[in-house]
Amino acid sequence: MTVTVQYFAILREQRGLSSETVDTQAETAGALYEELRARHGFTLSGGLVRTSVNLNLCPPGTRLSEGDDVVFIPPVAGG
Repeated sequence: MTVTVQYFAILREQRGLSSETVDTQAETAGALYEELRARHGFTLSGGLVRTSVNLNLCPPGTRLSEGDDVVFIPPVAGG
């Protein structure tokens, strides 16, 4: 299936892109993150990254569908 993925902060820096279209066999948002983590060398574990699918924050076990918009959100520090 094909999904659109957006990256923020450190994930955007590590990927070198803010978004991309991805062909994947991953069935869940968490599996997609792990696939992309292995492919792109992301340093954050999946447990530290929040996920949004189609503008809704969701758990890693959320099933993906063709055309979904997935956003991976790393921890945010403020001051």
